[in-house]
Amino acid sequence: MSLTMIGGVKIPIVGLGTWQATNEEELEAALEAALETGYRHIDTAAAYQNEHVIGKVLNRWLTSGKLKREDIFITTKLPMTHIHPDMVEPALTESLKKLQLDYVDLYLVHFPVHMKLIEMGKPMETLPTDHLAVWKKMEEQVDAKRTRTIGISNFNVNQIDRIVKNCRIQPANTQVELHVYFQQKKLRDYCKKHNIVVVSYGSLGSPGLKVLMKKFGREVEIPSLLADPVVTKIAEKHNKSTSHVLLRYLTQNDIVVIPKSVKPERVKQNFNFLDFTLEAEDLKALEALDKDVEGRLFHMDILSPSLKDHPENPYKS
Repeated sequence: MSLTMIGGVKIPIVGLGTWQATNEEELEAALEAALETGYRHIDTAAAYQNEHVIGKVLNRWLTSGKLKREDIFITTKLPMTHIHPDMVEPALTESLKKLQLDYVDLYLVHFPVHMKLIEMGKPMETLPTDHLAVWKKMEEQVDAKRTRTIGISNFNVNQIDRIVKNCRIQPANTQVELHVYFQQKKLRDYCKKHNIVVVSYGSLGSPGLKVLMKKFGREVEIPSLLADPVVTKIAEKHNKSTSHVLLRYLTQNDIVVIPKSVKPERVKQNFNFLDFTLEAEDLKALEALDKDVEGRLFHMDILSPSLKDHPENPYKS
């Protein structure tokens, strides 16, 4: 099952997320399980520091003839340290080298603020950011056939609209935090109007977020979407897992999901949820779980204190 983006590029509605998957042996096993199970969409980013592992596995499948390049959809992202027009092409070139590919299917601007890494694990420095100049260079990557299509990630509606009104090649895709507690209805309405396909990250509530926050010295409690009573009741009704209910809710709303796991059995489980349909009353109950901005789990201000006052901070009200 896939959705068609602007320009006719089809994106599989279920993909394998790879955020925080940096153990090479574990990730290789997860990728092998995913491809054997039937995943044909892999989501990565330069910032995840695992493109080389994905490239190794893809090369093995492609050279053996088990997989054709046109049968697999690969997304990677321009890192926030490279949100500058002079850095777009070198960044994508480096990603392609690591992925051992001539092109990716989707290249995203990972974050709307250009940031400078001072020291690993320490707050970053925010820098001036020119979205339109960066987007022009993104368009050139399509012209050069280094990517089939382009999009953005973590941008708000106003930032997306500025690009849409001034671009030559419109964003085909946006990737954002999106789940039953944070349903991003305003952004989804805008994207539907402009034929921009939405990809959800954090679809299952991102339990791994707690580890990231701790690295930045912040102890947080992450609410469990998987244990929510409404989700649990619907799962029992359909004899499905709560993760299946959370993912099916999104795909029934034409939202692409990229659940992440490095456990082969979980990878397989996360793929096999399209064999049932949530009923109207189920959808209504799940929609009612939306907490709007109060449901946001990812607070990017941990990256840099100066992000709060940056003019392109996407989370300003």
